[in-house]
Amino acid sequence: MPPTLASLVHHSALKLTVRAGEDRLDVPVRWAHVSELADPVPYMEGGELLLITALKLDAEDPQAMRRYVKRLVGAGVVGLGFAVGVNYDEVPRALVDAAEQEGLPLLEVPRRTPFLAISKAVSAAIAADQYRAVTAGFAAQRELTRQALTHGPEGLLTALAAQVDGWAALYDASGAVVATAPEWAGRRAARIKADVERLRERPAPASSVVGGPDNEDRVELHSLGTGRRPRAALAVGTAAALGTAERYAVHSAIALLTLTTERSRSLHAAEQRIGAAVLRMLLAGEPDHARAVAGDLYGGLLDAPFRIVVAEAVSGGDPLGGLTEAVESAAARSGEAVLVVPEGERLVVLAADGGAAVAACAAYAAGLEKARSAPEAPPEEDELVVGLSAPAGPIAAAAAYKQAEQALSVARRRGRVLVEHEQLAAGSVLPLLADDAVKAFADGLLRALHEHDATGRGDLVASLRAWLSRHGQWDAAAADLGVHRHTLRYRMRRVEEILGRSLDDPDVRMELWLALKATSSD
Repeated sequence: MPPTLASLVHHSALKLTVRAGEDRLDVPVRWAHVSELADPVPYMEGGELLLITALKLDAEDPQAMRRYVKRLVGAGVVGLGFAVGVNYDEVPRALVDAAEQEGLPLLEVPRRTPFLAISKAVSAAIAADQYRAVTAGFAAQRELTRQALTHGPEGLLTALAAQVDGWAALYDASGAVVATAPEWAGRRAARIKADVERLRERPAPASSVVGGPDNEDRVELHSLGTGRRPRAALAVGTAAALGTAERYAVHSAIALLTLTTERSRSLHAAEQRIGAAVLRMLLAGEPDHARAVAGDLYGGLLDAPFRIVVAEAVSGGDPLGGLTEAVESAAARSGEAVLVVPEGERLVVLAADGGAAVAACAAYAAGLEKARSAPEAPPEEDELVVGLSAPAGPIAAAAAYKQAEQALSVARRRGRVLVEHEQLAAGSVLPLLADDAVKAFADGLLRALHEHDATGRGDLVASLRAWLSRHGQWDAAAADLGVHRHTLRYRMRRVEEILGRSLDDPDVRMELWLALKATSSD
């Protein structure tokens, strides 16, 4: 502990006597300072024991002493030492009364005790306290290192919580709680996730101090990692501000967790290279070779139905990085394997069907979709498109990849963040006709018929639509139009003449019907 007024009073060599403020002697002393100025306040920083002989003070003037003591208390001076036998044979009553009134501890310093002895005692006590703090800090560092090596991050958090007499929590790259110590701290750690999210938006290294929920505690947050995006975060909750030894422990924990994080990043990069090789083998139709290369790393993933996700960035920001963190964090929390392969501006993910990684991908896309629709959302912020295949196995990996690419193409055309291939198979082909290229084809195919109808010489477009909708049944189509079937037959011959194509050809009928549907959707 740092020196206090009480420890100085009990120092046998100083022979100090308390004249006022006996109930405030437990306050720490930051330094001992000698000043005979009438107003030493401009030179005070707070926490000092001020030593005087009253050389330039009228210490017997009650009003002057009240003003003097009041200024000292306002400046944060924690005690006043008055030397007797120099200018005054005893501490003046006016000074004692002022000190008692303002609650300032007043110590009588005997003539045989030089101010230098008091300054040395304070300095020695401060040095001893710093030495104890450094020693305790090194001991804490050794213990944290031992726990990290033997029990991993969980053991480190347990040791850290004991060192700071509080709690500690580790968050992953997505802001989710990974581990806490003690276990009861889980709820507190979860309540400050919003603060952790704000911290993650700042470049690493970053830190902040927040008040605990309902002012329960004081929480320090520290980002972990050396890259632009923090890989994790550490929270340390205590009842009061950290002391020197506790600060050493926290800094040691940050360093150890950062090393662990960076090592994990290197291993993760190696896993991604293996994953890229496994993916190439699957797409090449070599599932057995893919299983052999994957081994235990991805082997379980290849033995059950999986889905392939293909994501593509279409704007600035780092949407692929955010999607990667969301998918990998969800998979890690659920204990499932996931294969993530960056491909330039694309990201390919192979994840278990119905698993947490696929759900996280959908949730991330839904969040972007919601943010995009918000009126205050900035344009093209973290934009991406995602295609999701139907469930498949290793033999059908190439087909699943193609499905994901098809869904991605549709998502891009429709302005959607995510489209599932199953949605396309279960839906209608008509929404696909909204493509500008299809509309241009339809306009060109039907232009001659529209030009003919514009002259008022017949309603060929409406007649063609009615005839095709009735599958070429003359009577039914003529009834829909309110004309004789011979009139309809004449009109269909005119359509063939104008287009130069036979309506007996099923391909021609299909193209004309799709063209009519495409133009009617305008």
